[in-house]
Amino acid sequence: MSQHLMHLYTGNGKGKTTAAMGQALRMLGHGKPVFIAQFMKDGTSGELESLKRFDLATVFEGAQLKGFFANLTPQQQEEARRQHGEALEAMIEAVSRIQPALTVLDELCIALYIRLVRQEDALRLIKTALQHGDVVVTGRYAPESLMEMADYVTRMEAVRHPFDAGVPAREGIEW
Repeated sequence: MSQHLMHLYTGNGKGKTTAAMGQALRMLGHGKPVFIAQFMKDGTSGELESLKRFDLATVFEGAQLKGFFANLTPQQQEEARRQHGEALEAMIEAVSRIQPALTVLDELCIALYIRLVRQEDALRLIKTALQHGDVVVTGRYAPESLMEMADYVTRMEAVRHPFDAGVPAREGIEW
């Protein structure tokens, strides 16, 4: 086992991003640099606004996705894949430069599942980040390769959620 460890939060339950951002907040509380990138999201989540207030937090905004990937045309999907490939290269460069004690790759599992990002690029990013600190990866449908690679694996299970009763996502709770 290496000095730096990989944490994986997966499953169909709520709390994966919340757990990852809590880990980032804990690391920042110890005065250590954190790098955060969100995939599949548009960058408007409340936790990002809070974390941006910390001098040692780097919130990478180049992997944002406007709208649902499945609703994009095939040409738009291909363009999103190209943009995310470039974003992964930029993330690798940023992580190498910043050398964060913690790197959070939120919703990377979903991005891999829908093939928005290539697995070999994601693995290069994770391995680069592990040279400097721990890595947290979140998202449903974690591939077996990440399950095997992770030192911590937590599967969130949905037992009950208000969304199932028609309650829409709420500001400050789900986003």
